Amino acid sequence: MVDANQTFVIVGGGLAGAKAAETLRSEGFTGRVILICDEREHPYERPPLSKGYLTGRDARDSVFVHKPDWYAKADVELHLGQPAVHLDRAGRTVRLGDGTVVHYDKLLLATGSEPRRLDIPGTGLAGVHHLRRLAHAERLRGVLSSLGRDNGHLVIAGAGWIGLEVAAAARGYGAEVTVVEPEPTPLHTVLGPELGQLFTDLHSERGVRFHFGARLTEIVGHDGMVLAARTDDGEEHPAHDVLAAIGAAPRTALAEAAGLALVDRADGGGIAVDASLRTSDPDVFAAGDVAAAEHPWLGTRLRVEHWANALHEGPAAARAMLGREVSYDRVPYFFSDQYDLGMEYSGYAPPGSYDQVVCRGDVGKREFVAFWLSEGRVLAGMNVNVWDVTPDIQRLIRAGARPDQDALADPSVPLTELAAG
Repeated sequence: MVDANQTFVIVGGGLAGAKAAETLRSEGFTGRVILICDEREHPYERPPLSKGYLTGRDARDSVFVHKPDWYAKADVELHLGQPAVHLDRAGRTVRLGDGTVVHYDKLLLATGSEPRRLDIPGTGLAGVHHLRRLAHAERLRGVLSSLGRDNGHLVIAGAGWIGLEVAAAARGYGAEVTVVEPEPTPLHTVLGPELGQLFTDLHSERGVRFHFGARLTEIVGHDGMVLAARTDDGEEHPAHDVLAAIGAAPRTALAEAAGLALVDRADGGGIAVDASLRTSDPDVFAAGDVAAAEHPWLGTRLRVEHWANALHEGPAAARAMLGREVSYDRVPYFFSDQYDLGMEYSGYAPPGSYDQVVCRGDVGKREFVAFWLSEGRVLAGMNVNVWDVTPDIQRLIRAGARPDQDALADPSVPLTELAAG
């Protein structure tokens, strides 16, 4: 039973936390809503940090989830610049960095993730960067602009989504870019070798240099500034700046210290939650990057570090806090924009889970849809510069469809006809 005297606390000022607060109000909750943000910025979305805002196409204000005055109008109490440093589950309290203690009846942990660090010499130099926060993007935007003016070199460790999007942005400013990646292609563990080469070609055509099968071992500098980056195969790349884009780790310290059940890092890490996003404590929920949720129809536990998951999981957790029936079963989804290539990916097809990739359309022109299949069943689909097909792709995935493969590869056959296959 929820009443007006209850206090719901949300720890985390990203998209998941902000949308959870919005949902509590839109669903009629009249009690206190407290949103704790460790940054001084109002809650914002992260995709623009490596896309529109970083490239200079979008204004700074475009990244925020709500206008600043929305929180007061919605009677959401904001604690900006205040990390949550201790969770007392027995006393149902959260202590903030300034010593403030807030009581909760229900608690949502939306603490997100943080960039993994390079564990090599030279990471303390001034030109070594990460990209996770708005302040990082502001700094990197200025760096890329300067590199472009001065014909400077950026070395990027990691050819994942962040690494590739920053590479595209850097080339847009005119900077020289080298990407160092231990796998044989970009996005190898996401797309496999079949589609990874597409992104090698896309970036190589625009002047990005790739160094595959290698890792950074040292960043060389002088007077505190970066001069070069060395790899484990003996190569040395000139560099004025280095970006570490080697993945992100869920921010679970608060939950771990409070004794909540976690998922082992080897299995993806994160706070273990059920399909209603409830943790091992019935009054504590988790959503967004930090939540490793049981997926009802995939039959596995997933932790998804993408915008769409935060957008939808925050509201789902809010409804569960209100006592509503919740079973979070959305098809995983993410998107990327690089140069003139836009793509959307739906589904879940980790390495070893599929045995075939089928494409429809023109791969050479980068206008196609790719499908990952296991014994004929569609596990995932990616549309590249082909639009308005994501709902159809997700219906195929949800239906567990095993369509005729010739029809699946034929752009003249509507996807809507294949779900029953």
